[in-house]
Amino acid sequence: MITSTSPQRPDDVVVSVGATEPGAVRSAAEAARKAQADWLDAGAAGRAQALGKAADAVQAAAAELAALAVREVGKPLAEARGEIARSVAILRFYAQQPFEEIGAVHQPSGTGLLFTSRRPRGLAGLITPWNFPFAIPLWKAAPALAYGNAVLLKPAEQASACALRLHELLAPLLPAGLFTVLPGGADTGGAVVEEADVLSFTGSTAVGRTLVATAAQRGIPVQAEMGGQNPAIVLPDADVEAAARSIAAAVAGYAGQKCTATKRVIVVGEPARFTEALVAAVRALGVGDPAREDVAVGPVIDSAARDRVLAAAASVEAAGGRVLTGEPTSRASGAENTGWFVAPTVADGLPAEHVLECDEVFGPICSVSSVATLDQAISRANAVRHGLVAAVYTRDLAGALEAVQHLAAGMIKVNAPTTGVDFYLPFGGVKASSYGSKEQGTAAVDIFTSVHTVTVEAG
Repeated sequence: MITSTSPQRPDDVVVSVGATEPGAVRSAAEAARKAQADWLDAGAAGRAQALGKAADAVQAAAAELAALAVREVGKPLAEARGEIARSVAILRFYAQQPFEEIGAVHQPSGTGLLFTSRRPRGLAGLITPWNFPFAIPLWKAAPALAYGNAVLLKPAEQASACALRLHELLAPLLPAGLFTVLPGGADTGGAVVEEADVLSFTGSTAVGRTLVATAAQRGIPVQAEMGGQNPAIVLPDADVEAAARSIAAAVAGYAGQKCTATKRVIVVGEPARFTEALVAAVRALGVGDPAREDVAVGPVIDSAARDRVLAAAASVEAAGGRVLTGEPTSRASGAENTGWFVAPTVADGLPAEHVLECDEVFGPICSVSSVATLDQAISRANAVRHGLVAAVYTRDLAGALEAVQHLAAGMIKVNAPTTGVDFYLPFGGVKASSYGSKEQGTAAVDIFTSVHTVTVEAG
């Protein structure tokens, strides 16, 4: 049985549903493959129309969906509204993709015709996390559907209600069985991997590596987005106050529960002034009930997540560092609650091997360090196994371009937070952060279609 509870009020059961057994996954896969034939017969115009109607359905339910995201995963209301707006935009973007070219004609070496053509992979298995319960399933499912695939979606257990509601909105607009949501845990996810023709995953590095290995053994393409240990470099000429506000929001917004959240702040030169500004900006963030308009930092997702953040904070002094701000709290901003709250935390003076410097702690916590030069900052930024996104704050164009050229990250921001991405551009990292092709935008065509070369000679 899968039981999803509200992280701000753990006694609030949002949904309780049976886990999908492997046999039921196989049945869903068979139905999806049959439905795909009708989906392909609908042609580009039919697929585009259905995805456009899906966008309309999500937009019409926007207020309800935002409230559900607040309740089930503790997403602050303003961010929840933004996620639903983004979900609508994703569906509208991919509603146009069926009309894009599916290949290219080439000059043959002799007579005849030589061209390439893209085909859908078949059955797309999607395994998604809880932190973006609508946007991430849709930025995977929408392109998969647009390019002609069927979809099996296995959502994170903590976001089961959101995924099931999404299914209620979209399934009636599609051929029966084409898009199926399969609540469950590891066994359900494993069964999806066994049935899929292509796999797209977002989640932890450990789980991602296991799924990549399994997919490789089956010989199916796989795209995996995993962890991030994202740095923000602050140069001496940066606007200190603006940079501090931007980084504070990237550290602690949504309780730091984004793969793009800033985890390490590297100050070039004397750090005192910037560190003071960062601590003030972090303390100014609204903490409490995520349903409130003024709250930017709600709870972490569960007790285990809270324990990990508190353990990391508790280890700072023993490692020779300092906790500059941050105390555990179960009563935030006067709200009467017993949820999984932890105050945004900033630490400094830590060695490179400390967990806050080298591993992702998924919560509202970061480390601050200082170096003498930009080269040293880039070296420190790159000295971790992950490479999802990095930011640099400066007024110096030459310094910005130097950082852009040498930071080992799939996405690099200048005077902008590590969080926040454009859904119409490729998303993904390097090193341990990603495996396979990028996702989002038109880059999604590479994972959800295969390329075929066709040669035609006169008979």
